[in-house]
Amino acid sequence: MLMTMNLSREYTAILENAYDVSYEKIENEIGSIEFSMPLYDTKNSMIEALQYVELTDNENEYIGLYRIMPSAIQKDKSNYSIKYTAMHVLGTLLDSVLFGYHELVNRTTTDVINYVLGKQKTKHWVLKKCEFTRYFSYAWENENGLADALFSIPQAFDEDYMWRWNTQVYPFELSLVKPPTEPICRIQEGYNMEGFEIESDPNNLVNRVYPLGAGEGVNQINIKSVNNNVPYVEDKESIKNYGLVEYVWTDLRFNQPQALKDNAINMLKKWSVPKVSWTVSAADLIKLTDSPLDIDKLRQGTVVMINTNEYGSFNLRIKKESKSDVFGAPQSIDLELGNLKDDINTTMSDLGRKQQINETYSQGATNILNYSYQDNCESAYPAEIEFYLDDDVFHVNTVELTFKTKRYRGYTKAVKGGGSKTITSEAGGQSTQTSSAGGSSVRSTSSGGAAVRSTTNGGGGVSTSGAGGGSYQGGSTSAGGASTRSSTAGGEHKHIMFQAGNASSFNWGKTEVASVFSADGGAFAAYKTSGGGNIQTLSANGNHSHTVSIPNHTHGFSVSVPSHTHNVTIPSHSHNVSIPNHTHTVQIPSHTHTVKIPSHKHNVVLPEHTHPLEWGIFQASDYASRVDIIVDGTTLPKHETSQSRLNIVNYLKKTSSGKIQRGNHTIKIKPNKLARIEAQVTCRVFIQSQLGGQF
Repeated sequence: MLMTMNLSREYTAILENAYDVSYEKIENEIGSIEFSMPLYDTKNSMIEALQYVELTDNENEYIGLYRIMPSAIQKDKSNYSIKYTAMHVLGTLLDSVLFGYHELVNRTTTDVINYVLGKQKTKHWVLKKCEFTRYFSYAWENENGLADALFSIPQAFDEDYMWRWNTQVYPFELSLVKPPTEPICRIQEGYNMEGFEIESDPNNLVNRVYPLGAGEGVNQINIKSVNNNVPYVEDKESIKNYGLVEYVWTDLRFNQPQALKDNAINMLKKWSVPKVSWTVSAADLIKLTDSPLDIDKLRQGTVVMINTNEYGSFNLRIKKESKSDVFGAPQSIDLELGNLKDDINTTMSDLGRKQQINETYSQGATNILNYSYQDNCESAYPAEIEFYLDDDVFHVNTVELTFKTKRYRGYTKAVKGGGSKTITSEAGGQSTQTSSAGGSSVRSTSSGGAAVRSTTNGGGGVSTSGAGGGSYQGGSTSAGGASTRSSTAGGEHKHIMFQAGNASSFNWGKTEVASVFSADGGAFAAYKTSGGGNIQTLSANGNHSHTVSIPNHTHGFSVSVPSHTHNVTIPSHSHNVSIPNHTHTVQIPSHTHTVKIPSHKHNVVLPEHTHPLEWGIFQASDYASRVDIIVDGTTLPKHETSQSRLNIVNYLKKTSSGKIQRGNHTIKIKPNKLARIEAQVTCRVFIQSQLGGQF
């Protein structure tokens, strides 16, 4: 039965007059049906483009749900008909697009399928089951339809897979499963096999493939990075059997080397042997008997055992199932088994759509990035050059450092003072120093020899001293008036003395006057002599005189005086002293003076002040003789102090896969003394612009 449905999947008509109804079911592709209607059938009005038709055969076996696509009207003297073609509703996935760039990295197969299905504008399809868990990376750009993106997901698998769907529920269910490997049905010559055709085609045999993905020139994706630096994959057994046949396979959809390699290996399994296709015409016996056997049910996707008289028995999977007249000849079925005749250039279900997609791919372009640096530096503060590689840099082709080491450069000689400050200086110990201050100073002097100096009084002079009294104190006399003072002897002492009444003079040869004092109004002189002589007696008070002759002799007087005091009264008096003109000559011998200054501190207060700046460019007198270059923490082993286009790719930080990390990178140039570094970093990169907008 063939029935029409509207977009809400509501039945609108039964096309009982439909004829020549045929269908094709092809593994992992969108199937289709064809049917014809009489030109003047009123139900043609119910068959509208992009609306649905559901096909069920006479035995009520569900064939599938389809959408009306093209139609062709035929009218001639023998034929008045309209021929319709409908595509399986899996084609609804072509209604939505993947606009822009979409990338999934290291995601499970289930996640990727759900991502694509999530881009439907109308949610017709959901994922029911996925029997694969692979962590591949995928990228699509401006895909015209989700079906191609969806079918590309398992293309890189190294094992067979099969898409299954259920259109008898809504939303429609989609499953990605592993195909069966055990036969469940049979085709036997002389039983249900009506005929077969075997086609072997070695024209498309390939056993060494050079895969290329997105990009151009040196930036085109290849598999070297994930294939031990070998640009191809090959089948050695096929090369042994058929000889080497090479092929460069380019698919611009791939921008991940591992996905490109996996897909090439999977395709090589099909390409490395001649294409052998079995086309079998069989009888669908389940349509001819009232008690059909499951072993006779020949359907797409099942494994069938083929028994032939000439070629023996072997198992093949039914890749394509088709009937040319579902209602007129339901028992006639055509099957294709083994590898289907697909073109070596296609891995997608629709070559035309693949071509459209490839035309819209952004292939990217090679760019040059420059980073400049100029500054003074030294060992403690090296020159630091930072540069950044953005995430949409697809490849880094080269990274080169060009630099010159010059003399250190300054621009001023003085700087402004910060304000007042107190500074303490401290001596480490005693020292002989000269200090200068606002008061007295002590210095160490040294004379080269004796010096004679004279002082001259300008003329004689009289100096009068007057006092009301006085006392004896070391030769100075000063008194305010008469006074009496006492002197105290500290202990016992002796006096030598002689006393004579009224004696006035003595004449004693070689005498030494011992003491003179007055007695009874006359002077008496006592002499000590060591020889003989005379004593001359002088007149005392005019009364008389005595002359006494005393031979040479001596007198010794020993008087013991006990501890005592003397009271002396000096009346008020004055002294007139006349000093004639005179000079004094002082001779100072050669000598030095040494002054010791103990350990001490000086506090100096600097008031707030400024220093004027002296403007100008000044360079150091010499150059740095060596520099160290450190790239992302790794020191380069050998280089010059100035160098052009130094390749530093091998020293940049890498990912676990050996690619240069995206993000910040740092180059340090460390001189052994003050220096000025002028440098440039030049990067050649291949960029696919997937970020930002068009401004």
